[in-house]
Amino acid sequence: MSTTPTQHDRYAVIGNPVAHSKSPFVHARFAEQTGEPVEYGRLLAPVDQFVAHVRAFIDEGGRGLNVTVPFKLDAHAFATSLSPRAAAAGAVNTLRFEKDGGIYGDNTDGFGLVRDIEVNLRVPLTGARVLLLGAGGAARGVVLPILERKPHTLTIVNRTASKADALVAQFASAASDAACRLTGGSAHAIEPGAYDVIVNATASSLDASLPECDDGAFGADTLAYDMMYGAQPTVFMQHASKLGARAADGLGMLVEQAAESFFVWRGVRPDGAPVLAALREMLRAPQSA
Repeated sequence: MSTTPTQHDRYAVIGNPVAHSKSPFVHARFAEQTGEPVEYGRLLAPVDQFVAHVRAFIDEGGRGLNVTVPFKLDAHAFATSLSPRAAAAGAVNTLRFEKDGGIYGDNTDGFGLVRDIEVNLRVPLTGARVLLLGAGGAARGVVLPILERKPHTLTIVNRTASKADALVAQFASAASDAACRLTGGSAHAIEPGAYDVIVNATASSLDASLPECDDGAFGADTLAYDMMYGAQPTVFMQHASKLGARAADGLGMLVEQAAESFFVWRGVRPDGAPVLAALREMLRAPQSA
């Protein structure tokens, strides 16, 4: 008895560089888990040819893309409609190509961060004192999802205080709706006492440096979360651990934002936990070091 081969829908991650991306591994596991007919690859595009490469992918039958550095702003401009969280972030990491030719842009980064913290790490953000280090694109993408969890306080700190001030102004209305105290500025804006959650959204871990932060912000009940990840704990995580805090990296955020992208595309939400465990083991393997 012959069977007709399943027609797989094409998805990919686009970036430059993109060879290092773990997204194909993650989405292959999601496809296996859910039974969705998904084929997922990598798409390397020259920095000035994002639109041309996306158009070609669509013409070849592509259904959606994850978008990584340096194209999140290009994807935001390319989309014909945006989710509220993508509009707030000013950047897009997920594109869905509609049958009518429309291009839907979403940003799942903040959702991934919140879900990793609350579900995987079991730290509630509701009513929490949260300190966000950094005011660049990574920080901007997570402010609204954090506020939606109704924390008690969100303090945004950046070396250039005016950038933190701009985020405070941008999200003042959302903070009011969430009954959250939203403050910011330079490191001097950090309030006395240990925070419940500290999120490092700066790129400091890339060059093994520490973001500006008062050591008094870390306590025994603090979750110190670095958006970066690697085979070894980041300098920020090591510093936080020495100060008695619980430290976590951003690998879970990577998996959970991917799970949300999968949901945006397929309407099915995969379970990130087993994929995160498999990815963690892969990172620990000698060849990944």
